[in-house]
Amino acid sequence: MRRLPPLAAVRVFEAAARHGNFTRAAEELGMTQAAVSYQMKLLEERLGVALFHRVRRQVSLTEVGRRIAPLVSGAFDALDGAFASVRSEDESMLTISTSQTFANTWFAWRLGGFQVQHPDMAVRLLASDALTDFSDDVDVAVRVGLGPWPGLATDLLLPIDFTPMCSPEFLERHGGRIDPRDLLDVPLISPQDPWWAYWLREAGVDVPDGTIKPGVRLDSQANEGNAAMAGQGVAMLTPFFWRNDLAEGKLVRLSEQLSSRGYAYWLVCPEQRRNVPKIKRFREWLLGEIAKDQADRG
Repeated sequence: MRRLPPLAAVRVFEAAARHGNFTRAAEELGMTQAAVSYQMKLLEERLGVALFHRVRRQVSLTEVGRRIAPLVSGAFDALDGAFASVRSEDESMLTISTSQTFANTWFAWRLGGFQVQHPDMAVRLLASDALTDFSDDVDVAVRVGLGPWPGLATDLLLPIDFTPMCSPEFLERHGGRIDPRDLLDVPLISPQDPWWAYWLREAGVDVPDGTIKPGVRLDSQANEGNAAMAGQGVAMLTPFFWRNDLAEGKLVRLSEQLSSRGYAYWLVCPEQRRNVPKIKRFREWLLGEIAKDQADRG
């Protein structure tokens, strides 16, 4: 027989520990802050140990609270995964979170193919560089990193490499050839990006510390590539995302050298939801699309 404390109080503890704040936990659960405080007092009395320090309306986990918080959160994740696998409504909507660059340079152009194969499933794409914690109905996410991550199932999509590119018109305006050393003297797009110094040093260029030079600063590779096509300067881009524009002559590579920092794009989802049918179908489709594009590229 299990000796569990009241599950309502445990649920409140999980939310309060995750947010580190009783007010935000109350907002998430649709409760008052007083009700959250009451549930925490009830749980602590039941366990005979303090879970939170309370100082001047601020709360923080005790050592015991810190120890059990990830275990409790994991248990709720497992429960969510168990029930999600049998909820019919869970199959009717797939919510995907991805970065601006992945969405705008590659993903959005192909997602319709998945929708055609699964016409009974609605697909919602959230393009944002903010990380999701999967508490906002997001099913799967595409993110950049070194991987893997605790608690997440991961599938490698593609490694990230990079090389300078510009428009043919920009190249012509600068004599028809731009060598690596010349990049210190021409307009660069997002020159503060650490990829620049890394690539240039690998190309044998002596690069000073700090930002190479002033220049327009954009917030994603998708915007940087479009700026390069508009002739605004040279951008450091990942060829996989721009091969159609390269083939159509909208962009040109300035060097055969490709650099990499070991980062990659990954498909991630909570470990306990990996085999939810809609997530499994999407994973198989996405990995297949990536493989086809990489084969075409080779």
